[in-house]
Amino acid sequence: MNPHEEEEDNGPSVDSNDSEERIAARRIRIAKRIEAARREAMGEDPNAKKKEDKEEQSKSRKQIEDSRQRLSKLTTDGFELVTNVEVAANSREAQRRAEDEETVRHRVEKLDAEAKASQERFEEITKRWGTASGRNIPQELHDVLMQQKQLCDAMIDEKNKLINDFQMELKANDDQYVKDLKKQAEDIDLMIERMEEQIKNLMKAYRDELTQIEKAFELERRELLDANKRKWEQARQSRGDQELEYMKQRDKRVDDYEQQLQHLRIQDAEEYNQVKIKLETDVQVLEQQLQQMKATYQLNQEKLEYNFQVLKKRDEENTITKSQQKRKLTRLQDAMNNMRVKLAKQEKQYREENQNLADDYKRITEQFKELQKKSKHFQATDTKKFYDVWCMNEEEAKELARKLLEQDRIITEQQLGLPLTPSEDLSFMDNVGPLTSKKSEGASISAHEVLKEVMSTEGSVHNDESDETGVDAGEDRADQADKVSDGATKLSSKAVKSVLELLCDESGFLVESKLNQLLAPLEKNERSLMKMDAIFAALGIDTEEDIHKLASFFLRMRQSVGSVDGTGTQMVESLALPAGEQGGQDTSVAGSLVPAGGETPAASGMVSQSLQTSTVEGQGTSQMDTEQQQTSGNQDETASMLSTSSDAGILIHPNDVFKALRKFAEENKTPVKEKSKYQTFKIISGEERDDSNDTEYWMSFPKVLSEKKEKVWTALLGGLEKYSDTLTERSKLITETDGLRQQNAELRMLLHQYINSKVNQELEIPPTRVLNLDV
Repeated sequence: MNPHEEEEDNGPSVDSNDSEERIAARRIRIAKRIEAARREAMGEDPNAKKKEDKEEQSKSRKQIEDSRQRLSKLTTDGFELVTNVEVAANSREAQRRAEDEETVRHRVEKLDAEAKASQERFEEITKRWGTASGRNIPQELHDVLMQQKQLCDAMIDEKNKLINDFQMELKANDDQYVKDLKKQAEDIDLMIERMEEQIKNLMKAYRDELTQIEKAFELERRELLDANKRKWEQARQSRGDQELEYMKQRDKRVDDYEQQLQHLRIQDAEEYNQVKIKLETDVQVLEQQLQQMKATYQLNQEKLEYNFQVLKKRDEENTITKSQQKRKLTRLQDAMNNMRVKLAKQEKQYREENQNLADDYKRITEQFKELQKKSKHFQATDTKKFYDVWCMNEEEAKELARKLLEQDRIITEQQLGLPLTPSEDLSFMDNVGPLTSKKSEGASISAHEVLKEVMSTEGSVHNDESDETGVDAGEDRADQADKVSDGATKLSSKAVKSVLELLCDESGFLVESKLNQLLAPLEKNERSLMKMDAIFAALGIDTEEDIHKLASFFLRMRQSVGSVDGTGTQMVESLALPAGEQGGQDTSVAGSLVPAGGETPAASGMVSQSLQTSTVEGQGTSQMDTEQQQTSGNQDETASMLSTSSDAGILIHPNDVFKALRKFAEENKTPVKEKSKYQTFKIISGEERDDSNDTEYWMSFPKVLSEKKEKVWTALLGGLEKYSDTLTERSKLITETDGLRQQNAELRMLLHQYINSKVNQELEIPPTRVLNLDV
């Protein structure tokens, strides 16, 4: 039997829907656990009472279970009897809804069919109006109008028939609705009647089952009283026996305890005597130590008095010195107050100057933003006008080209009777809007996107065994440098990545120390990306073309720099210059490392400051030492990695990176004034697109018709002109023939009137006889 069944047998259940019953079930379960623990502690069988209680309570529980099952079955049957009405109603409703859906579907189909038929008849009627407008004879026009009226009446009759069908269907639905309401009222009455009947049956069944349960409990109570009485007598007899046994055991334990107590008294007396002797000896030793401490105390007292006199004299000297320091402090305080007044004046003066400069800067900035906004507006307007005019002309040209191609198809297939041969390349007609060159599209890719794409490639270029640039390891380095010397040449991602990794490791002086601290907890790839963004910002590298230019420059520098050892020695010598010489060198470096694109003075200042910080060794700060150690470690690591890679033959030595950056900045720098003028010109003119292919594009439209087809058209034009002249002559002859036919018809009518005239009957020889004789 599982725990759930035991809980049902023992009373309330924890799975009941009633909260009171669940609380009572938990309390009973806790009491049972406590009782079981108590019995286990006393050495009794915890399952014995459960078995006895189960046997004793089996009759009442069995009666309760039987009553519950009978009542549950009666309730279920009654519920099913009552819900049968609801189920039947739901079934009828579902059937009605299905019929309604089917009716709606047929109705929609009828409406669709009628709409299609009406549309067809309406189109037929509309077409006949065109034919009726060409009729000039009233009788024919009347016939056409009558036919149109019949068609309109037929269409209206169809619609009226459909309306009548829908009205009949609506009336049938109303009748069905009334019937459904009556049926629902009958179902409700039947349900109420069955519910009342079930209530009466349940009340009667509950009374009967309650009577049976009470009888079972009374019988069980009498049996339980008899069993408990027998158990009580047995327990009382057992208790008397246990008390006699306990008294005997207690007397025996008392005798044992008295003997142990006497033994402990003797043992404790001997220990007490030993402890007393030991304590008296310790007291004598402590008295001797006390006398020695008194003598030591007297000596220390005399020393302290002497030290007090010395300190007193020193205090007097310190008092004199303190007064002198106070006078000096007063003088310094006055000087400090004077300096504060001067400082306040200067701060006020500088604050006013700063405010004036800030106002001027703000005003100039607003003017520049307004000018930039106007420039962008004009540029956008001009671009839109150019785009609209281009699209308009392009659409006109395409329309003329399409007409030309259609005429060529008609002439080739209909006039010449030849299969149409495909024309030349017409892919240019798919273009919409101004042309864009691949160079401008490639230049629009930002350096950050190229950097993410290159740095995200799997693996490192230092571990690859093959070089994807197509240069064999055995080729001469001069040939390799020539192949990568072109700035427009796109290097492989591995070569670019090797250069970027070398630049990231050796150009740490271009990155601020605060940024290095913020990048420390990041992963290696993310840290490299952020450092390269900072280095690109310092060098003014913005586009993919700039990155390839930098990579090509580093690969090309390998041949011009010389051997690795010599270069390293030159770099070390240049870094070990005296402080005076370094100042001039730093100035030249700062002036030469201007960004390639002509960066702002702030960016140039940041580059020069970074280079000065990297070259000057006289400052002696801990931060500089750390950066130098890290840079030297990165150089060794990069050198060891490059020595094993396939690109080591075309990369410069890590010690030459500083010199390469300096030379790259000198070769690619642009003056600030020239840069600002160039930017202003670009913003005003908007000439950013490559118009070298515009002439070729517009000249492609006249070339849709080849010279061979033009000659065919010219020859066909001459033949068609001759054919037109022939047709004109035939038209004139047809007109003359029609005139002669009309004259003949008129003569026939006159002859017929003459023959049928009543005057001929009065003649002796009518004309009809003469005509018959001639015939």
